[in-house]
Amino acid sequence: MTQPPARQPASSPSAEILPRLTALAQELAGAARPAVVMERLARALVETFTPDRLAIVLLEMDLNRLVVAHCVGPAVATDDPLVQLALRRGPLVFSGDVAARAAPLGAVVTAPAPAAWMGVPIAALNNTIGAVSIAAARPGAYGPTELDLATAMVAMAAIALVNSRLMQLLSSGKREWELTVDTISHAICIVDAQGVVRRGNRVFAELVQVPVTALPGRPWMGLLPPNWADLVARALAGPGGPALELRQGDRIYLVSAVPMAGEAAGDAVLLFEDTTDKRRLQEQLVQSEKMSAIGQLIAGVAHDLNNPLASVVGFADFLSESGEVPPSLAEPLQVIRQEAERAANIVRNLLTFARKQEGARRPQAIRPLLEATLALLRNQLMALKVEAELEVEPGTPEIEMNPNEITQVFVNLVNNAAQAIAATGRPGRVRVTARPWLDGVAVSIADDGPGIPEELAPRVFEPFFTTKPEGEGTGLGLSICQGIVKEHGGRITLDPGPKVGATFTVELPRGTRAPRLTPPPATLTVPRALRLLVVDDELPILHYMRATLESWGHTVEIASDGSEALERALAQPFDAIICDLRMPRLGGREMYQQLAQRHPAVAERIIFATGDTVRGDTLRFLESLGRPFLHKPFTLAELRIVLAGVGAAARTT
Repeated sequence: MTQPPARQPASSPSAEILPRLTALAQELAGAARPAVVMERLARALVETFTPDRLAIVLLEMDLNRLVVAHCVGPAVATDDPLVQLALRRGPLVFSGDVAARAAPLGAVVTAPAPAAWMGVPIAALNNTIGAVSIAAARPGAYGPTELDLATAMVAMAAIALVNSRLMQLLSSGKREWELTVDTISHAICIVDAQGVVRRGNRVFAELVQVPVTALPGRPWMGLLPPNWADLVARALAGPGGPALELRQGDRIYLVSAVPMAGEAAGDAVLLFEDTTDKRRLQEQLVQSEKMSAIGQLIAGVAHDLNNPLASVVGFADFLSESGEVPPSLAEPLQVIRQEAERAANIVRNLLTFARKQEGARRPQAIRPLLEATLALLRNQLMALKVEAELEVEPGTPEIEMNPNEITQVFVNLVNNAAQAIAATGRPGRVRVTARPWLDGVAVSIADDGPGIPEELAPRVFEPFFTTKPEGEGTGLGLSICQGIVKEHGGRITLDPGPKVGATFTVELPRGTRAPRLTPPPATLTVPRALRLLVVDDELPILHYMRATLESWGHTVEIASDGSEALERALAQPFDAIICDLRMPRLGGREMYQQLAQRHPAVAERIIFATGDTVRGDTLRFLESLGRPFLHKPFTLAELRIVLAGVGAAARTT
């Protein structure tokens, strides 16, 4: 504890009351914190009354308890009898036998009592929030005059204490408001009835490029872009109405006004929401839904195209094998067959690109996949006046991959390269090269377009980053490609080649599975006199299948739907049932399931033929059977292979 200064009390305190109160008032006026108020009060009391012991206790508002705010002389606790007496009964002054005079008032002083004592409560707003206890060992040191002076000094300190606490609350509230509104993602400002900004948050300050402290007092029209003036004025004219759309460059904002009530009536809060990223995400979701719908459309179109293509390819094969075609028609017939196969390849590539397979990976050569990719994009490349070249070095190994996902990667990269060339307004070339890399394959897609600026190259794989004009790119393509390649254990690298074209290189490891072994072609033994049931809802397919199979010496019956086929399959034995999957009334899958329940041995003789393998459930069903199936349009050679297997099974049973 600090000791009081060793000096004698003033000979006439009453003569110094006004100067001391004036000096204390001046000191307290600059005290912004409660601790400073108590410190200056204590110093004034010590200088005025030279006590041997001084204690100031205060009610701590947050914890609702008394604490010793200041102490001079021996330590004093908050439960000291004289402190409690000052708190409950003051202002009081005792001289002489202090203990005896305090006893009738309920204060039991057990420690040596001082010769003189004063106690003054600290009161503010009709509430006692503390007390001052002043004691001296000098008899007669304090009397009514000293008590009046101490009471006045404490009253002044109480007012300063309340003011400092209010200032702290105000400052704390201001900081909390600033921290709260600065964490809001919307740009917010308060505008009065005259159009002057009263305050704004940090996001608004960044929006208008003005420091936060410089916002108050400035008209909003001088802060916002001029082309926003009409819409913002409309929002302020009808606060509480719907949000209005604003545009600034490539950014999109929604502005709304909320009226203020109470004393701030006539003022309004302007809220600016940056919806650019949300709008782009919505557009990307819409685009994703469109792509999903296109995938479903492809499934239906492919089925509808594959059925007539199956008839064209089948009849072309049938006529070619019949040997009755005049020499003058041999070449046209060959053209018909080639063009039909070309159309079938286009449909097959569409199916491959649209098909969804869940983690299905298998060893596959890279050349057919790249050829299919370029075939899929051929028309688009021609429209953009871009030539495509493919080179696969000898010894390039097979890769364990999901072919649909990797096809998506190459489609995106080749398409990006073609669009970069088209942006120059001149023809160009895309060169696709595959070569061995470590134990896997590296595929490079190089173009002779304008290249990618070096400062943008590190960002090309970021989601939503795109250099294309608004509406022409989502910024997701390369990031999705990178994710697919990483899932396959590989990587994509970029050589930006500014001004001389860009090169993307996809590096894929070989994988962990053993390489696929391709058995040498065996001599097909086509069985004779098989009893076959052909089921399809397309009459041309039934026609050419019956004509072809009967010309091979088989006995053929036909059915145009699953219900009719089910009755025949149960009524008489067949060596094989060649059945379409999608048919009216009763589809091929449903017919198989009923046969599996009623006659499992007959169900095992079904060979499915379908033009729809784009849907995952169809493909999973066919693969779950573990039996061969025909993908429309199939060639007669493929049909012979399937029937050879049927004949081999018939010979072993």
